[in-house]
Amino acid sequence: MEKWLNALLLKLNNMKIKAEAKFIRTNPRKIRLIADLVRSMKPEEALIILKNMPQRAAITFSKVLKQAIANSVNNHNLPKDSLKIHSIEVNQGSTYKRWNPVSRGRAHAIQKKTSHIKIILEGEKTKKPAKIAKSKKIKK
Repeated sequence: MEKWLNALLLKLNNMKIKAEAKFIRTNPRKIRLIADLVRSMKPEEALIILKNMPQRAAITFSKVLKQAIANSVNNHNLPKDSLKIHSIEVNQGSTYKRWNPVSRGRAHAIQKKTSHIKIILEGEKTKKPAKIAKSKKIKK
């Protein structure tokens, strides 16, 4: 019974927050290059690195990372300092198939690939929520 209770308390203290973006019109291979760079960093450091990268996929990736940070701060009351990246998944989404007309009445296929990004942050709940001060009633 005590082991079960300890496991539950550990799970509550180490919260996992996720953010997802689906059907992004960028090849997953290009996003994985950025994800591998950022994987071992803290989220705040990763945002600084992503801001200075020339790749277009870095903008999309930073939006998802900002979304994950906002989820942890606003929904779970976790401080930004205690966050770290638990996992990053970049998967291939559906492929849009188009064609390009070429000479002699033929057509060449064009595959427009999409991707899904999933970021999971981990944070410890060290900070207690602030108590709201009660206002004093004024007697008239």
